[in-house]
Amino acid sequence: MVESKKKEGTCETVPRKPREKSETGIYHVIVRGIGQQDIFYEEDDFQRYLETAKKVSRESGVSVLGYCLMTNHVHLLLKEEDGDISVFMKRLGVSYAYWYNWKYERMGHVFQDRFKSEAVKDDAYLLTVIRYIHQNPVKACIINKPEKYEWSSCAAYYKADQNAATFPDTRLILGIVHKEQKRAIEEFKKYTAEDNEDRCLDCDKSKRISESEAYERAKEIMNGKPVTALQTMDQDARNKILSCLRKDGVSLRQICRITGLPFHIVRKA
Repeated sequence: MVESKKKEGTCETVPRKPREKSETGIYHVIVRGIGQQDIFYEEDDFQRYLETAKKVSRESGVSVLGYCLMTNHVHLLLKEEDGDISVFMKRLGVSYAYWYNWKYERMGHVFQDRFKSEAVKDDAYLLTVIRYIHQNPVKACIINKPEKYEWSSCAAYYKADQNAATFPDTRLILGIVHKEQKRAIEEFKKYTAEDNEDRCLDCDKSKRISESEAYERAKEIMNGKPVTALQTMDQDARNKILSCLRKDGVSLRQICRITGLPFHIVRKA
């Protein structure tokens, strides 16, 4: 595979670096929305992605050891059994994108072209990665305890049956923590709650626009008119303003909050 790289006003094609091979067969994977756009807006979006991941996991020979679905990106902890993570990610991405485009009446890419991955080489780093994944919503100040976040695998680990095959498959990691099931879950909870400075594969650190910045940008575009005037504005004029806000990096949810417009109107603009 190749990718385009701009250099001094030209477009130079350079080969992509091959993925680092994991001797354990375990990988930490991140996929994000194209242009940092949200890929989950409503509850059934999250549910659909997880249902698809579960189905593709059964069919592709790749186990899902953990996950966390944020609004604009996904963390997955995957283990190759007799499958390949590239095949798994392609099938998962294509299936979800098809459904997403149908639901939201849109066309085009949903995800960034190529997912990012890192090899998980040993048990110690495996534990670090699963904690890092589960702590994502806490670090994003969405919740104060990782098990409270509905769209991660943390709660599944805290309530796991170590002897049963589940989605996600918690047996490998809990088995590393302790051989006895109840003790393993207790120790896993303590480990997850520990203060840490874990550093793992992450999304690009491009800063998303804040709510206050989004509001100020909306006021500028409105040229002195109140932002709420969008609610009674002519559709074409309103859509031009909404399009400008989206191009400036304001998310759909932020636009809804600062303008009072319903989601379906903002999405179709």
